[in-house]
Amino acid sequence: MTSPRIAWAVTGSGHYIEECIDYMLTLENVDLYLSQAGEEVLKMYGIHINDLRDKVHIYRDKAASSPPVGLFYKGYYHTLIVAPTTSNTVAKCVLGIADSLVTNLYSQAGKCRIPNIVYPCDIAPEMKTTAPGGEVMVYPRKIDLDATEALRSFEYTTVVESVAELQLAMQQRLASLS
Repeated sequence: MTSPRIAWAVTGSGHYIEECIDYMLTLENVDLYLSQAGEEVLKMYGIHINDLRDKVHIYRDKAASSPPVGLFYKGYYHTLIVAPTTSNTVAKCVLGIADSLVTNLYSQAGKCRIPNIVYPCDIAPEMKTTAPGGEVMVYPRKIDLDATEALRSFEYTTVVESVAELQLAMQQRLASLS
């Protein structure tokens, strides 16, 4: 078996998605998991899946049972990153709902005690985010902020609030492995 890898999941959030993908591409041994909405959002931001295929293996949300999650049980991954993460995915993870590729990844990583780093799109009552036309202001709902806060208490989960924090958390994770 090869050395354990990083599973990186993208949901339907455009929240600094270009910066997340740019950072992902600097890492070695990464597999990219795309929700159906994640695929759509990549296209909206001009990120082409075919351009990514040369650098990462891509798993797409095409099967009801999310077969690739079984790789967590085989020790194939040492870390799961979900970045960026929609409020919908955060809410499902908090409630234990695993009905999509990404929510299944989160669930199975936790069951296998594999650390994960989550970058939610809703982290403050007022915040800037990226849209296909540039930065915009958004005002996340209390329910979305509460879900993000709840996720912080989950075992094996690190919630980050910026791409810089994501990078730092991943550097710390990689250092802990060596």
